[in-house]
Parts: sequence; structure tokens; C-alpha cells
Amino acid sequence: MKRLFAPALALMAAALLMLAPAPGGRAEAAAPQTAIFSGGCFWCMETDMKAIPGVLSVESGYTGGQLNNPSYQDVITETTGHYEAVRVKFDPDKLSYERLLQRYWKLVDPTDDKGQFCDRGPSYRPAVFVTPDQRKTAEATRAAAAKQLKVGQMKAPVINATMFWPAEEYHRDYAKRHSIQYMMYREGCGRDRRLSQVWGAAG
Repeated sequence: MKRLFAPALALMAAALLMLAPAPGGRAEAAAPQTAIFSGGCFWCMETDMKAIPGVLSVESGYTGGQLNNPSYQDVITETTGHYEAVRVKFDPDKLSYERLLQRYWKLVDPTDDKGQFCDRGPSYRPAVFVTPDQRKTAEATRAAAAKQLKVGQMKAPVINATMFWPAEEYHRDYAKRHSIQYMMYREGCGRDRRLSQVWGAAG
């Protein structure tokens, strides 16, 4: 009996070896990476960034200020130093950090360092928040974007990332949960009209 089964066992072993990944073969999928941006109302930033292929999730929140665990009511006083921001998780196998930055610049008006569109004040300023490893890429895309502007001058900074505090639950997925109110706000604020002026019709 053992002799009869031996060839079959050998074939099974060979098949398993063929299915196993070869040394030096294709690497495992890269771990998701994170980037933080501000660009005015985080409802709009969250919506626009989620539409980028390769983005896994977008979370609204606050960063860059002095107060720990700030609330929305704290931030809108414009005394805490926080920015309304989004934390973006993305798949580097499908979307490079450089490409994500290139898309980001076209979603904001980087010529305005007093706010964004109809939202005025320090918490609405555009900025890129970086780790040491991200800074070189961020500054390179900033310089390239500055040359593409149709009006104004580049003013949005690249800033060292600090603590990111998630926003209250009612701010998350606002555009999806309150689509009519969101579209009325976005249209009334003139966001898309201004972006066309800053970057041209193609954006």
C-alpha cells in the first residue's frame, strides 16, 4: 500500500511547492500610509479627497493648535491655532504620496492664506502637514504647483505634522448624510468657481 501511495504523495508535494511564493518573488502589499492636509471646510476636503482612486479613508479633524482635544466650538473662536484638517489613509501600491499631493493642490486655493472661499479665519487656511520623510516630496510638489497657478502667488505652507484630533461625529461624512445642505453650502461658498479661476477650467 505504501508503494502505491508514494507517487501520489510526491505529486501533491510538488503541487504545493508550485503554489508557494518563490523567494525573491512579488513582495507583500505595502502597508497603508497617512497624510494630513487642510484646505478650508473639512466637509469639502473630506468629500473631494475620498474621490481620489487609491484613498482608503478620510477623517475630518483639527491639527496645529495649542489646545489638547479641541472641540469645534473651541476651534471656531480662532484663538486655539488649530486648522480644520483631514487625515487621509491611502494605498501606496495604487496612489503615491506625490500623486496625492498633486491632487491636493488642485482642490484648494493656495494663494489665500487668510481662509478659503467664503470661510475666513486662521482655522480655514490651506497647508500640508508632513513627517520628516514627507517634507522633500511635499515641497517639490508645492514648487511645481506654484508654476501652474493662473492667478496669485503660492502662500500655502508645508508644516511639520503635530497631533491630529478627530472631529465630532456629526461632522463625519457630512456631504453623504446631508447632501442637499452640503451642496447648497458648497455652491453658495463659491468653492468650485474660485478653483476654476485659480487653476483654469481643467483644474
